Amino acid sequence: MPADLLGAAAGLVAAATWGAGDFGAGMATKRLPALVVLLGSQLVGLAGALVGMALLGEPLPAPADAAWAAVAALFGAVGLTALYRALADGRMGIVAPVTGVLTAAIPVAIGIAMAGAPGPVRAAGFALALLAIVLVSLVDDRTTGRGGLLLALVAGVCFGLYTACVGQVETGIFGPLLVSRATASAVVLAIVAARRTPVRALAAAEPRLVRLIVVVGILDLVGNAMFLVAAQASGLALAAVLGSLYPVSTVILAAAVLREPIGRLHAVGIATAALATVLIVGGA
Repeated sequence: MPADLLGAAAGLVAAATWGAGDFGAGMATKRLPALVVLLGSQLVGLAGALVGMALLGEPLPAPADAAWAAVAALFGAVGLTALYRALADGRMGIVAPVTGVLTAAIPVAIGIAMAGAPGPVRAAGFALALLAIVLVSLVDDRTTGRGGLLLALVAGVCFGLYTACVGQVETGIFGPLLVSRATASAVVLAIVAARRTPVRALAAAEPRLVRLIVVVGILDLVGNAMFLVAAQASGLALAAVLGSLYPVSTVILAAAVLREPIGRLHAVGIATAALATVLIVGGA
């Protein structure tokens, strides 16, 4: 398979699994503290990365790759903390579109600076993908304010820098992810301890909630692995913009599982994402 097609396919799988993981995490946080769900999913990802390394026979990552993975994990942990605080304040109307666009735009800008501007067809696809992220993320929320915007900016910048740092990993998949998950688990555990979040809630949770957290951790790990494949095959810009389409799968799952109606803007966003994908792949 040509590198660009492999990268595009991996980027779309990353978006699908990230979006599904976000949906599962949202379901789990209705019954458990968000930080507990986050910690559980990170520990599952840590165990999954160990299994992946063993199955593929991957060595430990090179020092440079390990450093990039560790820095990425720090950005990811800060971004998730800001995101959860924003959502707790009922700021979804601003958080979702601003965070989504920054998550894509920052690594795309870095990728273009490093590898040069894409062709006109692919550039149009990138622009449509950013528009699609806004459309599928918009919700009706009249409670937004400056505090919500600041948290959205923090989360978006951190997520964008997370993907940019992960995209600098040159070799290996599960080795760098092992370092990333170990770092993120330590950071989240420190936050949980500082805030005295009742981790015992996880041990006392219903079995179906524990299984859901395991699935969320696996989906997140697969999404990150596919993002690394996409970045190594086709470059950071393509991987970032396709991976950042994850809200599309979240919206579709919410409609299929929870019977939430797909609004007109969401429908246009999904169609725009499909067109953007065609342009990005066709512009290879």
